[in-house]
Amino acid sequence: MHTIHASKHQTFYVVGLSYKKADAEIRGKFSLDETAKDRLLSQAAMEGVTGMVVASTCNRTEIYGFAEHPYQLIKLLIDNSQGSVDEFQRVSYVHKNAEAVHHMFRVGTGLDSQILGDFEIISQLKTGFTQSRKKGLTNAFLERLTNAVIQASKRIKNETEISSGATSVSFASVQYMMKNVADIKNKNILLFGTGKIGRNTCENLVKHTKNEHITLINRTKDKAEKLASKLHLIVKDYAELHTELQKADILVVATGAQNPTIDKAVLNLKKPLLILDLSIPKNVADDVTELPEVTLIHMDHLSQITDDTLENRKKHIPAAEAIIEEIRHEFTAWTHERKFAPTINALKEKLNEIKNSELDFQSKKLSNFNEEQAEIISNRIIQKITTHFANHLKDTNTPVDESIEWIEKVFKIETPVK
Repeated sequence: MHTIHASKHQTFYVVGLSYKKADAEIRGKFSLDETAKDRLLSQAAMEGVTGMVVASTCNRTEIYGFAEHPYQLIKLLIDNSQGSVDEFQRVSYVHKNAEAVHHMFRVGTGLDSQILGDFEIISQLKTGFTQSRKKGLTNAFLERLTNAVIQASKRIKNETEISSGATSVSFASVQYMMKNVADIKNKNILLFGTGKIGRNTCENLVKHTKNEHITLINRTKDKAEKLASKLHLIVKDYAELHTELQKADILVVATGAQNPTIDKAVLNLKKPLLILDLSIPKNVADDVTELPEVTLIHMDHLSQITDDTLENRKKHIPAAEAIIEEIRHEFTAWTHERKFAPTINALKEKLNEIKNSELDFQSKKLSNFNEEQAEIISNRIIQKITTHFANHLKDTNTPVDESIEWIEKVFKIETPVK
């Protein structure tokens, strides 16, 4: 898979970082909100990038795209985030061509997620592709690959139990509370922020703990009210945050801001408080731990919880990998064929030229020459010859670039740059 793309000098790369080597603070620096993502894509388009998809979640930030050198993609990330080159180099990974394709399949199907079987990332990849298409940054290769990853994700969800049981950080946070907080049913829980993780956590809390003392606060009150009406919970104004913090036994922070929304200064505690920070970047300042009443748990800790559900999921990894391998093989065959198809077409045209010249010559030379029969026979021979060449090039062991070069040289043909 060397020249599967827009230019013979460009390669398909993924550059990025994830929870595996980057802690929450570093991931926060490289996280891209919608504005930053849009800025990055606009810059990429101006710099002549031919294809790219960007994904940024609480666990990873990645760019899939075509470049002459991976640093072109890394620079786009550095220019549009708070992270530095040095920080990126310490925690990053770069994969190219087949390895980049394989990585995208693993990420999009939840096999590379911080919590195995968490499919949150696939919606990010779908959105990322749509955003890139609007900027003119997609091509046939990226479209086919994204669709193949989506197909693999759907099949793994439907055909395996790798996402059985409740999922994601929201589930892990509720698990943590249930294991570590006595009499959780009667504790006062304050949810600050109603983003996706916050909503899921809230739904899991109601479902698993039967707690009826959950209060919601969000800067935009109507968002909290929508969730509250669905789950029959209490909503308070943002102005009442200080008062509600004093009442709370557990504070769940899911505000999704770029800077901390909770720090030591806003806490005036009269009793112990467990704080769960489910935000990337961290939305709870580290200085809260200076207060003896506070226990602070970040989502990185929650993700390390290995319970029976997650252990059970691991049994289904081979089945998921088999599905990926099947769809990835189809995709690889498509890229392989797409690469040599122009050469086969050019070869067919060349053979047709030779045939037409020979038929013209023979028709003038032979008085009883049957041009119609000769045409049929010639076409069958051309088809057989080109099929032989195509089968040779389809073989995954064939060095395709060298073979194409040889065919072009022998038959004196030129194929357009793919």
